[in-house]
This record gives sequence, structure tokens and C-alpha cells, in this order.
Amino acid sequence: MSQSELYVSLDIGSSSVKVLIGEMANKSLHVIGVGNVKSNGIKKGAIVDIDATVQSIKKAVDQAERMIGKSIHEVVLGIPANKMMLQSVKGVVAVNSENREITDDDMDRVLEAAQVMSIPPERELVNIIPEQYIVDHLDEIKDPRGMIGIRLEMDGTMVTTSKTILHNVLRCVERAGLQIRDIYPQPLAAGYYALTEDEKNHGTACIDIGGGSTSIAIFQDGHLVASTVIPVGGDHVTKDLSIVLKTPTDQAEKIKLEYGHAFYDNASEDELFEVPVIGSDTKEQYSQKYISEIIGVRLEELFELILDEFYRLGVQDLPGGVVLTGGMAKLEGLPELARNILQTRVRLFTPEYIGVREPQYTTSVGLIQYAYMEDVFYGRIGSGAALGNQQKVEQEPKPQKQRPQKQPKENGEGVVTKAKKMFDRFFE
Repeated sequence: MSQSELYVSLDIGSSSVKVLIGEMANKSLHVIGVGNVKSNGIKKGAIVDIDATVQSIKKAVDQAERMIGKSIHEVVLGIPANKMMLQSVKGVVAVNSENREITDDDMDRVLEAAQVMSIPPERELVNIIPEQYIVDHLDEIKDPRGMIGIRLEMDGTMVTTSKTILHNVLRCVERAGLQIRDIYPQPLAAGYYALTEDEKNHGTACIDIGGGSTSIAIFQDGHLVASTVIPVGGDHVTKDLSIVLKTPTDQAEKIKLEYGHAFYDNASEDELFEVPVIGSDTKEQYSQKYISEIIGVRLEELFELILDEFYRLGVQDLPGGVVLTGGMAKLEGLPELARNILQTRVRLFTPEYIGVREPQYTTSVGLIQYAYMEDVFYGRIGSGAALGNQQKVEQEPKPQKQRPQKQPKENGEGVVTKAKKMFDRFFE
């Protein structure tokens, strides 16, 4: 019988906070709980109001808890791409065992060796992503355990972020009564899940268009090589519609979702709808063609900014094209507009699981998939931490947000676990 593991992901975005409960077994995900609420206290991907953000997280958690009748204690947390930096690192150690066989202990030590470098005081380590292992100058090894050698090296990417941004996010999660199981950058999780193996290898940009910001993740040779954020998203389109149509923001959002079209050439002139005017009982009538011009101008600006970021990052060519995802990606005509401006292949990605078949859930699902992949690699499946917590809570008459003691994980710890312990010490 296959071993299943429960995961809960927490994706804190500018427009919404999403909590996803999933059961992983044999690389297959079964979504059993979803919480999605409008976020307050977050602007352009950064937290500006701790208390408002905590309340948003609690509401999203409560929604997901009601779907399964159990209490959530532990989450896989996504860190926003704001101020995130990638840096190449290298770790080198001598193999410890007498018979020179590489073990989990050697893997841990080489990861620790890669961290021995100065990090500016205003920045914090998120995690280290191994790219390849080298055993006695034999490179391109994915998993060296069991091999015989004298010298073990690891080439990887160190992910750091602003200490202020990170600690504000961690503070909100703590105040919401949640414990952190793993921490990953949101662009890494989204790209890992949304891109095919060929796309990751050939060179592809995963563009996540959210409410307050747009994150770009560049993958090449199977790894995340660059990431950046543009402070423009779907909320800016809503604001433009609200100003031009002289209608309340909630009505502008509704119009964008129901009648919006990003590509002017394909929008309909015949499709008419009424729009209430602020400070008046009257309603104005507009066509889809008219509002597509308003939407298109803002999105053209966004894709021009994306091209500028490609140039700044030194991205000359993207053989794998561009993959669009995020809440704004479902807007009709967006792939056509992106194709027209970016002059490359464009694909829209949407998760295929029941209950989360919308692009806005890509990061949430990606966090679970990435955490599961790491647990499988480090032999942590069945350690009982997440599943044990859920079973214990099921016997409680009333769900309570108490923080249980962290269960020790066997067979060595990944670098993310070590980083998480460092964050825990910050709050002690």
C-alpha cells in the first residue's frame, strides 16, 4: 500500500490569500480543502499591515478547515519574489565514511559548506537549491548517495531575500497560529510545477500575473536562474476601468472578469453591458471592444516592462517561450496580446485538479508539489509530521490553533529545514 502525506500550502498574495490542503501519494495530488479570501494589508506583494494580513490568513485557513473538518497546524509557506536575489554557491567536503560511500550525512555537510559565505546583514537566507553534485570531478550527478568517492562537491543557487520582508511574513504566519513546515520562493514553486521538463531545460520564462504585482522566473538547464518582480498587476487594470468608466471599484472588477478582453482586435463590438455610474442612479452602456482598449493599454505597458526586465537580466533568447499563469492570466485574449508584444511562443497554464482549475492556484499547488519532491529526495515521506498532526486534531472536539512540537525528521535534514530552524530562533 502506498504511503500518503498531507500538505497544506499558504500563498499570501496582494489580491488574495490562498490555503490549499492536498494529499500526495505516488506523485499524485488529491486536493481535499481550499481556502481563498481577499487579502488585506498587502500592497505590491509586501505586507503593509500585520494585523490585517493575519486576519486574512485566519479566514483562508478557516475556510479550508471547514471543508475537511480538521484543524490546520503546519503549512508550506511561499515567500514573495520581492527583493529576492539568486547567487551561485559551491560546497566541497571530504567523504566521511571508511568505505568512502556517500551518505545522507555527506549530503548535509556539503549543503552546510555551501552556506559558509557572508550574507549582508539586511538579507536572510531562504534556501539553497542544488543544481548538480560532483564526485571526484565526475559532474552532472543528481543524487550521489551510494556512490564511492573521496571528494564531494555541490554547485547550487543560494536564495536570499530582504530580512524585513521575510520576518514580516513569518510574523504574520506565527500570529495566525501556524507552524512552518517548509519555506520556498513562490516563483520557484510556480515554475517547477507549471513548466514541462523540456521548457525548464531549453530556457523559458514563467510569468505569474497577480493582483498587485507580476513575478518573472527564468528557467534554464532545468534550474531557476533569474527572478524579478514588476509592481503592476490585475488591480491596476481594475483601477483603470473604475476611473475611465466612472464606476465603483467592485463593479469594475466584476466587469473585468465577466466582459474583459485583452486583445482589441478580437473583442466584440456587439456585446453590450450596462455600468452603474458613481454618484448617480443612471447607467452607461459600453461594448467589450471599448473596455478592451482600456485593458489593452495597461497590459501592453506590463508586457513592455517585462521585455525591459528580460533585457536587464540578460535574457537574449527563450527557446521554450513564455508560460503565463496567475489570477490575471485567465483574462480572455491575454495570450494573443502577449504573443504580439513579446514575439515568442506563449502558453497559458492552469492546474488540472478538481477545485483548483484556475491559474491563480498555480503557486499554491506548486508549493505542495515542490515540498513533496524534496521530501521524497531526502527520504522524509512517512515521517508522520503533517499526517500525525491531522490525525491528532481529528479527535479534538473543537479545532484550536495551538502549535504542536515539531516532529524530528529522519534520514537527514534538507537545507530548507535548517533555514526554518534559524527562522524559528528569531521568534524565541
